[in-house]
Amino acid sequence: PMRHLTHFVAAGILAAFATILPPKSSAQQPLATVPSVDLNRYIGRWYELARYPNRFERNCDRDVTATYAVRPDGKISVVNACYSAAGKLNSANGWARVVEGSSNTKLKVTFFWPFFGDYWIIDLDPAYQYAVIGEPSRKYLWILSRSPHMDDALYAQILARIAQHGYDPARIERTRHTQ
Repeated sequence: PMRHLTHFVAAGILAAFATILPPKSSAQQPLATVPSVDLNRYIGRWYELARYPNRFERNCDRDVTATYAVRPDGKISVVNACYSAAGKLNSANGWARVVEGSSNTKLKVTFFWPFFGDYWIIDLDPAYQYAVIGEPSRKYLWILSRSPHMDDALYAQILARIAQHGYDPARIERTRHTQ
């Protein structure tokens, strides 16, 4: 049992170290966030409209949502949900904390404590109707909306801004919504 614990701890340390390594391209500009976020306006349900492919959502075929709420301890509850190709509802419960000094634009999110991921809000509609989430290495990206559908012209504008942040719009996959 102790040997298994040692392997688990070593794997955790390696995973944590991998998340703090700098991006592969040193020529890339640091990822910028929006100036500030009003968490009271941000909480609630968001629909995932598009994302970079990732292992966390490999069983998410359609109707992906993220629901945020402020907990009594000041942290933010996170509930991600989606349907598989077979129609099975999948969900993951986690929580987030605001990175101090970030004006609520940077969060640390965990679904498996003590491992945290970066959640940086890099684009946000002034009316809080859409948001783009990224992280410093640019390995992950999500386009979220308060509605499961978005005007094509607005989506194209968001893609253009994503490219300005150093993301490759060709890698983005649209999320299917049946609602």
